[in-house]
Amino acid sequence: MTSSTSGGTPARTQDRTWHDVFLPDDVAHVRELARTSVARHLAPVAREIGAMEESADAFPWEAFRGLAADGLFAVPFPEPHGAGLEHAMLATCLVTEEIAYESSSMAGVYDGQCILNARALSFARPEVQELVLPSLVSGASAFSFATTEPDASSDLTPTALRTVARRVDGGFRISGRKRWITNSVVADWCCVLCRDGDEPALTFLLVDMRADGVTVGAPDRKLGHRGQITADIVFEDVLVPEERVLGAPGKGLGAALASLAAGRVGIAAAGVGVAQKALDLAVERVRSRVLFGKRLGEMQHWQYRLADHATHLEAARSLYQKAAVRLDRGDRSGEPEASMAKQFATKLANDVARDAVQVFGGYGFAREIAATGETFQLEELFRDAKVLEIFEGANEVLQWVIARSLIGRDVTG
Repeated sequence: MTSSTSGGTPARTQDRTWHDVFLPDDVAHVRELARTSVARHLAPVAREIGAMEESADAFPWEAFRGLAADGLFAVPFPEPHGAGLEHAMLATCLVTEEIAYESSSMAGVYDGQCILNARALSFARPEVQELVLPSLVSGASAFSFATTEPDASSDLTPTALRTVARRVDGGFRISGRKRWITNSVVADWCCVLCRDGDEPALTFLLVDMRADGVTVGAPDRKLGHRGQITADIVFEDVLVPEERVLGAPGKGLGAALASLAAGRVGIAAAGVGVAQKALDLAVERVRSRVLFGKRLGEMQHWQYRLADHATHLEAARSLYQKAAVRLDRGDRSGEPEASMAKQFATKLANDVARDAVQVFGGYGFAREIAATGETFQLEELFRDAKVLEIFEGANEVLQWVIARSLIGRDVTG
């Protein structure tokens, strides 16, 4: 099967329209490190990942472990397990953007492994970190992060959660069901948010997925993000030792929300990566496609439309980087910039992907042309972009978060 230019590597407009002039010295090398690693380990298999049907056997181990081997999983962590960067969150978001440029679903896998779980495990005891971080950083083990349930996602209050951790001698017993859990079909460990018995409080626990009573369901079949394999996890009286509490018992919501705040900045970076790839493909197409004797790029409509997208990309990239730096400087939430970055960048990814499909016409809507064997990436970008507006804080919820900062909680609630 041959690939057309819409499935290959277009010229990167980013390299001539964006300049990382404000990057701190300790992360200045990270984008090139990530881009080189992604080109080596992910780009050759990215279209296969995007087109596959979800199954446990389809988890992209080769790309996953290749990125880890090049040090990308070490980026979020302090020494001795990680790279020890001062601006680790910013660096991790740069990596996420570069991964998303080739595969949005693989960026989701990276977000789960290296942002959500990295932040959650920062609340673990030192001996627990020593137990699990080497296998996370090396890519030997996949990790899951489980807050959502069939009837609880944006609302993670104690009354909404049905997964319960009851205190017993030496630890907790967990029972319940979690849904939409990334990497669950192959994970060795999972950070699980639970209601603390009958109390109006939550406890966050690190669960060994090989423990008795843990059952992982069949993979979900999704519109997009097929490489980010999700499945239900059912816990039936699962024993978790007390030392595997993340943070303090009954205080798990704060640790979970801090993890999700970092995650939404990571998803903003993924949105920028998707938007950048869609824009690059569109620019390549308007330079070459001839319609009524003129190249599309000669038409003011597309000149102005793509110029707007380039401007918005500049703003989105700056916004996620600012939010990341705030987290690196110790702000637990990074708000309101974290919510601004996520909702703005992910909406932009959808807008640019939609316009890129329009630029390509029928070729943008196609996966493969039977007569020639040409394959196309835009339909994958279009499918993948939508979930970015939904997970790790639906954009409407994040607009409410922004409004609360802007107008005041005494008015917005």
